[in-house]
Amino acid sequence: MSGDRHEDTFPSAVSGRMDPAMFLGRLDGQSKLLVRALLCGSSGAYRALQVFRRQQRANPDMSLSNFIETLCQDEVCVPDGTGQPLAVGPLVWLFTALFKKNLLSFIHLVYLSLPRPPVLHLLECLCQDPHRNPWMIAMIRQLERNLEAHNEEPLYTLHCSQRLKELSQRLVGSDETAGWCFSGPTSACESASGSSELGTQRKRKGSFLALDSDGEDTLQKSKRIKVDICGSESLDAEEQSATEEKTGQLGNDATAETTAEERKPATAESPSDVLPEHIKVSVIQMKELLDSQTEWDQSSMEVFEVLNNCDPVQVELLCSMLHFPDLPEQILPKLCSSILAPSFDFSYSTAATLIKSLLLQKILSMSEPASRCLVTAGTSLCSRYPRPMCHALIGTVLEDNNIGNPQAELLNRLIESCLDSHYRLLVLQMTFKITWSEAVLSIIHSLLDSKPDLSEELFTQFTEQLLRQGPKFTKSVKFAKMMLTVLTKYNSHVTAEHKQSLHSCLMLNETFLKKSLLSALKRLVHS
Repeated sequence: MSGDRHEDTFPSAVSGRMDPAMFLGRLDGQSKLLVRALLCGSSGAYRALQVFRRQQRANPDMSLSNFIETLCQDEVCVPDGTGQPLAVGPLVWLFTALFKKNLLSFIHLVYLSLPRPPVLHLLECLCQDPHRNPWMIAMIRQLERNLEAHNEEPLYTLHCSQRLKELSQRLVGSDETAGWCFSGPTSACESASGSSELGTQRKRKGSFLALDSDGEDTLQKSKRIKVDICGSESLDAEEQSATEEKTGQLGNDATAETTAEERKPATAESPSDVLPEHIKVSVIQMKELLDSQTEWDQSSMEVFEVLNNCDPVQVELLCSMLHFPDLPEQILPKLCSSILAPSFDFSYSTAATLIKSLLLQKILSMSEPASRCLVTAGTSLCSRYPRPMCHALIGTVLEDNNIGNPQAELLNRLIESCLDSHYRLLVLQMTFKITWSEAVLSIIHSLLDSKPDLSEELFTQFTEQLLRQGPKFTKSVKFAKMMLTVLTKYNSHVTAEHKQSLHSCLMLNETFLKKSLLSALKRLVHS
């Protein structure tokens, strides 16, 4: 219904002077939404995937058969040139090349969820498109292979094949390719029999063995390539060289296997092998968005919806691929605004990974007070996800040995503006597990000054830390001010045991506040 209402604003999609309103009436509401998504420039395939998934969640029994068949229906085509007769062709021919590219990319992402016959019919129509390009041809053939349509044609075009042959012919006679027998039959035989060239060939073949887990297949492919290029005259010399190499290869098997084993973990850890196809598409869209200098609209923010459906490992890989720790601070506010939209509801682990990736490195490396952008980003994330913020960011910063005043000031701002009493107690407990510094003292003082509801057990743990770490701060004014806060705001928590411990701690103090501290303690004694 919304599609009918906005037909007059439908993007220009087709060539041949056709008005999109002429065929929109044939489509149902779901199909119109897909068409609109596929018309959204280079991000059309990704947006169509998002629309399709929403539709599937709303109606698991939905089918795109009618949408695909409508694209295959015959339509009158108006040729671009004047004086040309009218022609009849599938409706999909009338769309722009970008729409057809997005359509094929979308089908490639979801072909397992689509009915096979209509998809094959659509591919057949696109294969006959007079305006098809090499990319479309390759994608059509790949989809036909995926659908087991037994298309044995190569993915490359005849023109591409001719270009490859021309390139091979240019390489004939090149000194750099002598080891590949490109220099002709005579020189090939000589190089095959020469001991130095044989060593070079062994090294090259050894490297192929390391790249391919099946060494014999790689060796046979290498032999076939050389025989085809060198011709029949070099066949005997090549077979003799291969026989000699097999004899000498036993000594190099251990090295080749070691190299292969070293390479396998790197391949296994590659994001392209771990992330699903739809997340790979999302990564590309996010990179484009993060690199763009334009303002983000609502549709741009939807790019990050994929984070809602990622597991912790995928989120970590995604943050690494997008280089979140290296993003400029100016982009953080609008990025946080996007991922904190009401429709997003991250798990604890996802929120912790995002917070750590976006903020931790920037905060630890600060040598000056935090920028407005960094404060805005930290405040928005802390308000929405306080517990992940406490564990992933605040606790990690507190544990860092190089924490200074800039870090302490920022943490104090986050604690005061975003954390309620429960989380402030959590942060206070974190300070019991670390070595105190002047910066940490200012954070503890700020926490105590907000007067969270300390239990008797927690207050006892705190006084134990005062006795253990207090001797290092005999000349610290910050420590003395923190002690004064304890004696004035938490006097009801002080027991007889606490008084004795606090007295021994205060006697070591060497600041100008010592008298005030002892007086406050004395009043507690007489209370």
